[in-house]
Amino acid sequence: MSKDNLIFPICPVKAAPAHVDALTINWHVTEACNYRCQYCYAKWTEHPCPRELFQELERSQQLLTELFRYFQPTNTSNPLCDALSWRTLRLNLAGGEPSILGERLLDITRAARQIGFEVSLISNASKLASDVIKQLAPQLTCLGISLDSAHSETNLAIGRVERSGRQLSLNELTANLDFARQINPALKIKLNTVVNALNVDEDLSGLITRVRPERWKVLRMLPVVDDTLAVTDEAFAAFVERHSAFQSIQCVEDNSDMCESYLMVDPYGRFFQNQPAGVGGYLYSQSILSIGAAAAFSEMRFSPVGFSSRYVTAAGEAS
Repeated sequence: MSKDNLIFPICPVKAAPAHVDALTINWHVTEACNYRCQYCYAKWTEHPCPRELFQELERSQQLLTELFRYFQPTNTSNPLCDALSWRTLRLNLAGGEPSILGERLLDITRAARQIGFEVSLISNASKLASDVIKQLAPQLTCLGISLDSAHSETNLAIGRVERSGRQLSLNELTANLDFARQINPALKIKLNTVVNALNVDEDLSGLITRVRPERWKVLRMLPVVDDTLAVTDEAFAAFVERHSAFQSIQCVEDNSDMCESYLMVDPYGRFFQNQPAGVGGYLYSQSILSIGAAAAFSEMRFSPVGFSSRYVTAAGEAS
C-alpha cells in the first residue's frame, strides 16, 4: 500500500473558549441580615474562626488581591482559560445583607476597585437610603435588588421584614434607584426573584415595569438549608410563562442551573459550592489566605459551561 493510501487519524480541533465580558466572583461578605427569609441559603454552619473576614480590612484586602491575581484575564496558568475567556474581573458583594456593614462596605468596595475589580452589589435595598446611594452608586457597575413580591402579606410570610415590622417601600425603592441612575448613568439595575411556594402564583409584571431593570434573574428556590417553600417543576414553569413578556431581560435558573456554576467565596474566605441534590449544605475549600487561590480553587468543582450559559443571549452572543 502506498503512503498516499494510508489513513491518518485527524487530531480533533480544540474548541475555542466561550467568551464572557466579565468573570464574576461572588463574595458573601457576611451571614448577618436584617431580614429572615425562610428560604435563605446564606447559612455557613462550619465556622473556621469566630470573626467574619470583613471585620479585618487588611485581611479583606489580602483576599481580594489574591483573588484578582489568580483570576485576572492575563493569568494563563488558571485552568479556566482552557474553557473560558473574559475581558474583566467583577467582584459581586452579597450576603446576608452587605449594606448593614455600613462604612466597611464602602471600604471594601473602594479597595476592590483600587485592586482592579469592577464591583457589583446584591442587596435587599432596605438600607440603601439616598445618602448611602450617593456614596455607593459611583463605585458600582451593577446594583442587584432582591424582590420577591409586591404584596405586604406575602413579604411578611416569606420573612422579608425587619424586626420592627418595617418592610421595603416600593415607592422609596424606585425613587432611590432613579437617584442612583442619575448619579451613575452607566449603572445597570438587576432584580433577583426567588420563586417559592408563597409567591409562585403571583404576577410581578407591575413591579418589574416600575423598577425597569436591565436584567431580571428568576431563581427557583434552592433547598440547600430548608425545603419547606420548594415549588414543583410545573409551578415554576407556570411562573416563568406568566412573565414571558419580560423574556428579553430574564435569566431563568432552575436548581440544576445553579449547581457548580457560580464562583463563590464565603464570609471566612473559602470557596464553597452546593452539595449534590438531596444532600444539602455546602462543600468548602481550605482558606484562600492560608493556601492560595490556586490550591483552594483546585479543591472545588466548577462548570465553565454552566457559568457562561448564564451570560449568553438568545442570539448566541455574550451579554
